Amino acid sequence: MKVQAKDVMNPKVISVTTGTTLKEAVRIFADHKISALPVVDMEEKLMGILSESDIVDYSSKLHVVPMLDSSGWISPYENPGEIFDYKQGFELLEKTVVEKIMSKKVVTVQKETPGPEVARIMKKKKINHVPVVDKKGKLCGIIARADMINFLASTGE
Repeated sequence: MKVQAKDVMNPKVISVTTGTTLKEAVRIFADHKISALPVVDMEEKLMGILSESDIVDYSSKLHVVPMLDSSGWISPYENPGEIFDYKQGFELLEKTVVEKIMSKKVVTVQKETPGPEVARIMKKKKINHVPVVDKKGKLCGIIARADMINFLASTGE
């Protein structure tokens, strides 16, 4: 059996649009226990990808760290009593849209890409998620490392 991306991918991919706020994205990560979100336009064409790492990196530049498993944000300022700094950082994250920090150069595959090639791409590029798109760039699914492992475990290969 020749395994292809369509055999491994999760077709029920959760995505966001470029105008989604980081606050909304963090909530989606936490609610769905995922670590990457494809970013699409109104026609479902892939525009980029947002990872937890992107948010943490951006947040650290603002001196605000997102709490991905709760509904709030914390600030690592030396004096936690400085509520103004905390509030200011929170408001910046609340207003920032994913388009500002998403990765725009996304490695993708198509449904017919051989499974071993998907694994090679993920290893070579050191990425944990590969969006699956059609020939027009429309998002069809996503393959996470966990999807590869689950597929291998279910087939006994």
